[in-house]
Amino acid sequence: MTIRNSNVEREIGLLADLARSALMERWQATYRAEPPKGISRHLLIRAIAYEIQMKRYGGLKPATDRRLKAIVNGTDNGEHKAPPSLQPGARLVREWNGVSHMVEVTEGGFIWNGNRHRSLSAIARAITGARWSGPRFFGLTSADSP
Repeated sequence: MTIRNSNVEREIGLLADLARSALMERWQATYRAEPPKGISRHLLIRAIAYEIQMKRYGGLKPATDRRLKAIVNGTDNGEHKAPPSLQPGARLVREWNGVSHMVEVTEGGFIWNGNRHRSLSAIARAITGARWSGPRFFGLTSADSP
């Protein structure tokens, strides 16, 4: 079933209006299994919404899927690849407080809002008003990275 973006948003929005019994039926139809006992209404909605989005936009990258399965199975060794180095011409996008911010990587730094910056951290600070690790703010490193 192909769903347009507006249909995805509308379908997800309608989930909040469904009775718990209807959400449980939707879970069963989606996952072909009974929902876990005691699952909250909030989690039912989020899980069903994820599946709707996944059908429209695609699922996780295979590497992410493998890593999550390793974590669940207790076989994750904690070793992770370093984030990719940024090449000139790359673009980073981050939404903050409902506003999308695009940063272009250049040879000597970054361009954001038409101004050149030497670091991503300076841009993150300008966007948020707080001290942030720029790479972390733009999703290039995880929260538990040193």
